[in-house]
This record gives sequence, structure tokens and C-alpha cells, in this order.
Amino acid sequence: MKPFLQSVQFKSTALKRLVNADLIMPKNIDKKRAYPLLILNDGQDMVPMKMKEILGQVWEKGVSKPFILVAPHTNNRLNEYGVSHHPDFKQRGKLASNYARFVTEELIDQIKMQLSIDEFEDKVIGGFSLGGLSAFDIAWNHSDVFSKVGVCSGSFWWRKKDLKHGYTDADRIMHEVVRTKQEKPNLKIWLQCGTLDETADRNHNGIIDSIDDTLDLIAELEKKGFKKGENIVYHEVIGGKHTLETYGIFLPYFFNWAFGER
Repeated sequence: MKPFLQSVQFKSTALKRLVNADLIMPKNIDKKRAYPLLILNDGQDMVPMKMKEILGQVWEKGVSKPFILVAPHTNNRLNEYGVSHHPDFKQRGKLASNYARFVTEELIDQIKMQLSIDEFEDKVIGGFSLGGLSAFDIAWNHSDVFSKVGVCSGSFWWRKKDLKHGYTDADRIMHEVVRTKQEKPNLKIWLQCGTLDETADRNHNGIIDSIDDTLDLIAELEKKGFKKGENIVYHEVIGGKHTLETYGIFLPYFFNWAFGER
């Protein structure tokens, strides 16, 4: 099954702009069939990372069932991505809640209208780095919309204080959001880090921050009742880097987890 790539545009009242997006789906799509939907942040990276070719191989080899991929572009990721209602210490992410509204209240309905589709079999969201933090935040707060979330090298360092102003691990915002949520969301979570994501090591324990922050987030999730192998999957890639190349190599594992039939 070959993929078809199309540039599309959506209107967003929440973001007060037109949002360009890459739409990739199987050629000759059957409008009577309900396909899964994947919304992937940082749509401007889809062509550079050769997503169409990746999906072509994934579907041809049966790694996952066919699905519809919509990847909105952003030209303001430091403000539109982040944690809803929780800007970081530099006041980045001020529009994160607006972006979440766009995704959950505007984008999905517009995709249905544009494709003349009544419903999706399943809805999944994902992203890389800061886009991964955004995807996790949206899924965490909207598990009634998304059943699964995938994050590559998530920016879970997102914090309330600068390192030089008395920072402690308790200042990590997403960890606090998870810790203080009363009810456990009905959500499945896929996380990936690379051992070469970065070199920073805030607490000098020999583990890079990208991995430390992700493992600490998993610990918070487990306190909420999430279980590894059941509703949390974590992949630590030896030699994996904070690059589109690494994400492109490892995304088929995510597609198999999210949409696989075998």
C-alpha cells in the first residue's frame, strides 16, 4: 500500500491563524472504512525526515495497519508547545493551551470534513522533543480524545525555575502536573530516549537529563497506577541522538505499538 502526501490548511480560532499541515494517508482510501488517526507535531519536519517513505515501508511490510497522519506545522514552537497553563521560567509556552484547543476542538473535526470521514477507528498523538512534551500534555489532559501518545526525546525538563535560581527536581512542570492529577487517565504511553540525546547532566549522576527526566516521569506515572509493559512502553536507544534521523529509524516501532496487527 502506497502513501499519498498532500499539503493542507486548517483554520484555527484558538491560534488566530491558518495552520499548514502535511497529510499522509493511503492512496485510494476507502471512505466507508474507519482508519486510525495520528496527529504528529512539528509537521514542518515530515518532508526532511522522509515520513512518506517511512510509511511506505511500514505499510508494505505490514508493520502497522494503514492510518491517516496529520502533522500540523508550527512557526512558533517555543510558545505553542509546552504545558497548558504552565509557561516555563522564561515564559515560553504561553500559547500551549491555545494549541491544545486547536488540536482537540478544531483540528479533528476539520480533518473529518476535509476527508468526508464520519469517524476514526482510534486517535493517537505524538511528537519529538518540545513537540513531544506538547503531545504528552494534550493526551494527559484529553484522554477522552486520544487513547495513546508517543514521545521521542521529550522535553520533560520543562521547569518553573532556572538552574541558577534555586532549581530542584520538584520544579519540573510536567512531573508536577502528573503528580497532582486526581484521576488516572485511560491512556497508553510510548516513550523513547537516545543515550546521545544530549550531554547535560544536572545532578551529575552519570545519566543525561533527557533520560533522567523521562525515567522520573515514568516513576510518577507508576505511582498513579500505570505499569510498564501494560500501559507504558519505554525504549532507550543506545547511540540514539536528538535528531530526525534517529526518530525516523525508531518511529516504525511506535507505529507497530500504536497500530500494529502483529
